[in-house]
Amino acid sequence: MQVVNSSDFVRDAVKRIAEASFAAAGGPFRLALCGGQTPRAIYEALAAEDLDWRNFIITFGDERCVPPDHSDSNYRMACESLLARVPIPEENILRLKGEMPPEEAANIYERELRQRSGDEVFSHDLILLGMGEDGHTASLFPATSAIGESDRWVVANEVAELATCRLTFTFTLINAARRVLFLVKGERKRELVEGIARGNGHNYPAAMVRPHEGSLLWLVG
Repeated sequence: MQVVNSSDFVRDAVKRIAEASFAAAGGPFRLALCGGQTPRAIYEALAAEDLDWRNFIITFGDERCVPPDHSDSNYRMACESLLARVPIPEENILRLKGEMPPEEAANIYERELRQRSGDEVFSHDLILLGMGEDGHTASLFPATSAIGESDRWVVANEVAELATCRLTFTFTLINAARRVLFLVKGERKRELVEGIARGNGHNYPAAMVRPHEGSLLWLVG
């Protein structure tokens, strides 16, 4: 686990995403996007980069159970800030269908990933993640059933504290990545990162992100 305190958060995030895409030159670059407001400016800046966009395969680490045009949709945010601005083939953008019944949407998404990866776990070249002030990441919230899931890659996760259901990657899929990049801003979150780095974050789902063979970087703004 590496922690980098950044004075130019957007620039440093774009640099690391671009570098990961260069490392995948000659093959597909499997990039999982995160939602929320923190990555919007990063995606907007990334869209201006001269990258091999046609080799990108885009997935989403989580999604709210809303239609794709809803203001809360992670897909909508990513589309407005990045996907609609760059020439990624439509078939390379794998959307979590938040408008469908949650269990069905999770099953369909996992099936699609399995079809693309054969017998092995779908291995992302880079997964982008955020973290909430409660230590959740993707939609893996404290004390929810998805935390302990070891077989499934994508699940519908009931989040009682929010009175809602979310679609989310599980740790099985996240920890199979070649690289994981956390994008974290704010003083409270900085304190959480420091605690996780010291080994004191056992109650935080984000602390359970430990790629089996890949790298883990926390970019803190």
